[in-house]
Amino acid sequence: MIKIISLIIFLIGYVAISQEHILKISKTAISLLLGVSLWMLVIVGGQNNVDHALVESGAEIFGLVIFLLSAMTLVEILTHYGLFDVIYTKLVYMRLKDKAQFVILSFLTFIFSAFLDNLTTTIVFLQIAGRFFRGQNLLRASAAIVIAANAGGAFSPIGDVTTTMLWLAGKFTTPTVITQGILPSLTVFVVSMLFLSKRITADTKDVVERPIRIGKIEWLVISLCLFSFVLPLVMTTLHFPPYIGLLLGLGTVWFVVDVIKHRLPQRTSLMISIEKFFQKTDISSLYFFIGILLSISALRHIGLLDDISKTIFSSAKTEHIIAGNVLIGSLSAVFDNIPLTAAAIDIVKTTDQRLWVLLAFTVGVGGSILSIGSAPGIIAMSMVRELTFARYLKIATIPAIVAYVLGVLVWFLQFSLHT
Repeated sequence: MIKIISLIIFLIGYVAISQEHILKISKTAISLLLGVSLWMLVIVGGQNNVDHALVESGAEIFGLVIFLLSAMTLVEILTHYGLFDVIYTKLVYMRLKDKAQFVILSFLTFIFSAFLDNLTTTIVFLQIAGRFFRGQNLLRASAAIVIAANAGGAFSPIGDVTTTMLWLAGKFTTPTVITQGILPSLTVFVVSMLFLSKRITADTKDVVERPIRIGKIEWLVISLCLFSFVLPLVMTTLHFPPYIGLLLGLGTVWFVVDVIKHRLPQRTSLMISIEKFFQKTDISSLYFFIGILLSISALRHIGLLDDISKTIFSSAKTEHIIAGNVLIGSLSAVFDNIPLTAAAIDIVKTTDQRLWVLLAFTVGVGGSILSIGSAPGIIAMSMVRELTFARYLKIATIPAIVAYVLGVLVWFLQFSLHT
C-alpha cells in the first residue's frame, strides 16, 4: 500500500512541477515538499533502516550539489575573465546565421560531453548559447544542448554517471561502449538537431562593441578553470568522487587569484574577490535538485524502483533484455536513471557487453524525452528561465522520442549484423 501511495504522490508532484507556469507556484517549492513528504510517508509506514538510508541519500545529494556549485562557480569565473566573450567574438566574425551557430554549438556539445561529463558540458554551452540566441531560438538551442549532451555522454565511459557505473562494474570495456554506442548516439544527435534546426527562425543580430583582449594572467586563470573540468575524470579513475576533482580545481584557482592580485601594482579584473561569484550561482536550482533526489531516494528505499526493474527484467532471454532496456530507458524520462541502472546491474544476468551498452544508451538518451528526466535537463530549466517543463515538452519531446527510437533501431541493426 505504501508503494502505491508514494507513487501517486510522486506523480502528482511531477504534474505540479510540469504545470508551474499555470499554478504560479515555484517548482523548487514543490520539489522540496514532495521530497520531504515522501520520506515522512516512509517513516510513518514503518520502513527499516531509515536513518541509514537518509545518510546514504544525503551523501549522494551532497556530491551532486557540490559538483554543481563548483561547476557553476568555475563557469562564472570563466565568464568574468572573458572566455565566452572571446568565443562569441570569434564566431561573430565568422558572420554565421543563427542556424549555423545552432549546428556548431550542438555538435560541440555532443563531442565535449564524451570527454567531459554531460552535466559540465551543458552548463558551459548553455552559457555560450545565451550570447547568441534570444526568444524561441534560445529555447530550441537549449533543448538541443540537453539532447546532444545526453547523447554524447552515452557512448563514453566517462560521459554520464550511469555509463560510468556500468563501466566500473565491468559490464563493458571502453572500446566496446565506444564502438557499439557511437552510431546510435550520433543518430540521436543528428535526428534531433535536424528536427530542432528547422524551427530556428529569423537571424538574431550579433554585435561586438569592442575588441576583446585578454592578458597573460587572465589566460592563466582561464586555463586553470578549464583544467579543473578535467579533474573529475582523473578522480574517477582513482576511485574518488568526481566532485573532489572540481573542489581541487576551484581551490587551486581561488588560491592563485588571491596570490596574484595582492602582487599586482595596479587594479585589474583580477582584483575581484572569488566570493562574489557565489552570489551569482542559482541556489534555487540546487534546492530543486535536492527535492527531486530526495523523492527518488525515498522511492528507492521502499523498493519501488527495484520492483520496476525486476518486473521489466523478469527473463534472461536476449530479446526480453533488449525490450527491458528500451522500456527502462523510456522510464528514465520520469525516474532517475541511476537507481534504475543500479538495480539492473544486480538483476540482469547476461555477459553480452552489447546488451549493457544498450542499457547505457537507453537510460542516458531516454532522459532527454522530458526536461526533468536528466540532470542536464534540470540544469537547463534553471539556467534558462523561459525553458519550463511545458515549453520543453512542446519543443523537444517529439524530436527526442523519434531520435530515441531511431537510435535503438541503429543499435539493433548493429547487433543483428554481428550475431
